[in-house]
Amino acid sequence: MNTDIENLFKDKVIGHPAGLFVLFFTEMWERFSFYGMRILLVLFLTAPILSDNPGWEWPREHALALIGTYASLLYLTPIIGGWIADKITGYRVAVVIGCLIMTLGHAAMALETTMTFYLGLALLVIGTGFFKPNITSIISEMYKGKESKKDGAYTIFYMGVNAGAFFGMMLCGYLAENFGWSWGFGLAGIFMMLGMLQFWLAKNLFGNVGGKPSLKHVVEIPQNINEEAPKEQEEANVDEKLNPFTMMDKVLIILSSLGGLLYLFNDPLEKIEGTSLAPFEIGGLSGSNVVVLTALVLFLILLVTRIARYIPIVRDRIIAVSIFGIFTVFFFAFFEQSLGSMTLFARDYTDRTLVGNSAMIFKVVDALLTTVPLIIITWVLFLLAKKTFSRIGLSNIILAIAFAGLWFLVIFRLMDKFSQEGNEVDATWFGILNSFFIITLAPLFSKWWESKYNPSAAMKYGIGLILLGLGFAFLSYGASEIPSGAKTASVSMIFLILAYLLHTMGELCISPVGLSYLSKLVPARMIGFMFGVWYLAIAVGQKAAGTMGGMIDKISEQYSLGTFFLIFTLIPIGVGLVSIVLNPLLKRLMHNVR
Repeated sequence: MNTDIENLFKDKVIGHPAGLFVLFFTEMWERFSFYGMRILLVLFLTAPILSDNPGWEWPREHALALIGTYASLLYLTPIIGGWIADKITGYRVAVVIGCLIMTLGHAAMALETTMTFYLGLALLVIGTGFFKPNITSIISEMYKGKESKKDGAYTIFYMGVNAGAFFGMMLCGYLAENFGWSWGFGLAGIFMMLGMLQFWLAKNLFGNVGGKPSLKHVVEIPQNINEEAPKEQEEANVDEKLNPFTMMDKVLIILSSLGGLLYLFNDPLEKIEGTSLAPFEIGGLSGSNVVVLTALVLFLILLVTRIARYIPIVRDRIIAVSIFGIFTVFFFAFFEQSLGSMTLFARDYTDRTLVGNSAMIFKVVDALLTTVPLIIITWVLFLLAKKTFSRIGLSNIILAIAFAGLWFLVIFRLMDKFSQEGNEVDATWFGILNSFFIITLAPLFSKWWESKYNPSAAMKYGIGLILLGLGFAFLSYGASEIPSGAKTASVSMIFLILAYLLHTMGELCISPVGLSYLSKLVPARMIGFMFGVWYLAIAVGQKAAGTMGGMIDKISEQYSLGTFFLIFTLIPIGVGLVSIVLNPLLKRLMHNVR
């Protein structure tokens, strides 16, 4: 057994190695900065120039085109960042590089000039590429030989994800909306820097874990596909050796990737600047559309020809994964409206003013939502310091400074809210609902998946998509009285809260499913390629979310805002029903993998 792993398990906090909680807090601060900045993007870009808190007053379509490209790239760079960490830097150094680059990105955005804004977005995309895949790889390495504890480790780790998102959106949003955008962007950068320092100063705790590039890339998956090594799996592994990536495969990968990237950069450039990287037309189609359609065709040729070369059982399973990938594109294209059209709905069309008893009830609930989780996480920090102060004291001190700052901001915000006679809910506040509902509902869904009533993968996708559509149904109903072309309205906030609740329930049905089934269904040699395909599906969904969300003005002016959200209701429900109808076929294609 690796002695560094054994040493990590000597100092335990809540039954897990102290190193896990160093990673927990690193991830928490990274997600704090990431979500804190992300919730501000569409509001800053579309805010009027002549206002108390001036933004850039971009058309919504332009803002969401840029945000869609940004969000899409965030799922593509981790493929490269994971490879660099494997071959060159090691996981821990890659995480520090990612944190440093993201800190610089947030600092650049805080300056609010055009050049530094774009530079900041670029740095955040690059930094996420280094950070995102490699911090989970450290956990994977930490728990080698202790797989029975890995599920619990990831549960704790993802609580850090949601805690960071929760406080980031709340506090960066509060400062940005009430004191100025640079305060929100700047706060995200400060906590990113503190997260980087506490992680780097804790390096002695890990020994060689995550420190040296491994000879073979280990993709972190929820379940080892070779766990039981049945006969058909052995046949699949033999089949692998007969199906290497050919030169044509590699050419198709390069061409389809270049075409996709050209479209991602060209779409916002064409809309915002009026220039194009593909300044031509073919058959009435713009050059950009020709390029992306060609890239899609080339990618489908790659996928079909590669799948066709496998033995039937492997081929069937990869076809099943590909179908789930299509459902994933649809899910994220609609779910990620929280980044665009739903945030705009919160700011411009929701009645966020509370008075009297309702204002006081909201303030009390808001205070409890904020302080109770923070008390629990601060207690975990105390336990960590108690176990590790003699070895990584400076890291503990940096972490304590970060928490002191967090407590100060939380108390300052609550005092400000309680000092007001009424209460105006910040538009960014609604973004925290997703994290809150995940934390509260995840245990219930986990129990459901472990029970005898655990649905099949296709049923989970169907249920998740239908719940997503029903969330938009509430928004469609709430917006039904808003006249065509209206730029503001006062719809009850209950519709937005119910939408977030149903969307989170949909997410809990789908998010844990995809990668788990991919790990079980895909043969070993192709798993890296298919993980890339999976992140590509999410990236396509992210870009589609920006494109569709950008139609909010066009559809609401021609028809109504209620019609806009009705479209977002009917399509996910329709795709969800297709998933349920395909359940028997997908079960056959999966060949008894559950």
